[in-house]
Amino acid sequence: MQIVMRYGREGLPLDLPDELEITVIRKPVMPVLSDPEKAIRSALAHPVGCKSLQETVLGSRSACILICDITRPVPNGIILPILIKELMQAGLKPEAITVLVATGLHRPNEGAELREVVGSDWVMNTVRVLNHFARQDADHEDLGFVEGDIPVKLDRRFVMADLRIAVGLVEPHFMAGYSGGRKVIVPGIAHEKTIRILHSARILEHCRATNCIIEGNPLHDIQMQILQKLGPCFAVNVVIDEARHLSFVNFGAIEESHIDAIAFVRPYAEIPINRRFRTVITSAAGYPLDKTYYQTIKGMVGALEIMEEGGDLLIISACSEGIGSADYERAQAKLTGMGPEAFLEGLLRKSAAAIDEWQAEMQVRAMKKTRIYLYSDGLSADQQTLTGVRMMRSPVTTIMESVRRHGDRHVAVIPEGPYVIPVFTAR
Repeated sequence: MQIVMRYGREGLPLDLPDELEITVIRKPVMPVLSDPEKAIRSALAHPVGCKSLQETVLGSRSACILICDITRPVPNGIILPILIKELMQAGLKPEAITVLVATGLHRPNEGAELREVVGSDWVMNTVRVLNHFARQDADHEDLGFVEGDIPVKLDRRFVMADLRIAVGLVEPHFMAGYSGGRKVIVPGIAHEKTIRILHSARILEHCRATNCIIEGNPLHDIQMQILQKLGPCFAVNVVIDEARHLSFVNFGAIEESHIDAIAFVRPYAEIPINRRFRTVITSAAGYPLDKTYYQTIKGMVGALEIMEEGGDLLIISACSEGIGSADYERAQAKLTGMGPEAFLEGLLRKSAAAIDEWQAEMQVRAMKKTRIYLYSDGLSADQQTLTGVRMMRSPVTTIMESVRRHGDRHVAVIPEGPYVIPVFTAR
């Protein structure tokens, strides 16, 4: 059987021997919007939990539109021109409209990459397109605290805008349950201090701070408290299929529209599986998510529910930009130097995480349950050491070694990685 895994831009075909019992875990066939532009206009005219965009914009003198950075394949090139033209038709001048890239603590998107993220020369040439910088104190508005000690500091350009709109992709997220909606704002345009406390182990080690869980998820609850401090916000939420075609779009009040989008995507993203496996191969979802090892951790965590304790988890990720930020390299050096248990114990004593340390923390989740193997052609020898996992030259060879080691021919394959979450369901 040949299965093409998401890997970089082109994918990676695996020729799996017939002797294996293969369970391929992927989304059911999703509907695809035949006329995306028409669907977007319809969403703006028929919102969830608020008035139409044309009614909502009345009286506004400025607007700030948040978009995700390069790590999310949001079809901004279709959405933004329609959204911005509607704002202009309602009376807003182009110079009063800002598109802000919600980078969180990721690096900025600039040059050709910024053009790729925005997806439209017309947008680039018509309105201001800027990056959020979480470490620039002067860029942020202080809105007080939530939970007693979590500072609410958000990008002033968004806070002070009369009309605030977040454009996001709704997909499973290994900490917040689902991405999109409130997550584009927090951590998307939050200050470093806010992000570091939000990502502390005291929050992330909660059993409900994980994929596909919203209710009782402490990270989600704090994000919603922060939105209450901020005041009215709106969202354009999208869902894409495995081929990255637009399957769903809505517009509305940020909480109500996000809940509506999650309800749509759940049956496609959460796949019930009635057994666990000793051998699982997954991906980091291909370009653009697998540009770094940092993002690769999502694929590891996404497969855990169907892993047998002590099994082998194989993941493929191009890592075309290497391991990630310098902060993340330091976190991985700590993890590999101290070992998972001591590393996690140290995190639990902190009130705020070091930058990007949380991704190493998520890797510990996988390391505690399984033996991890990585296939990548984007990491140097030193970076391979920092991953803290075993490297593999041939995924198929490693699969067969795992099958022989465990005496079990059953293999789970998750081509799309963290966009699909297998959920163990007892028979």
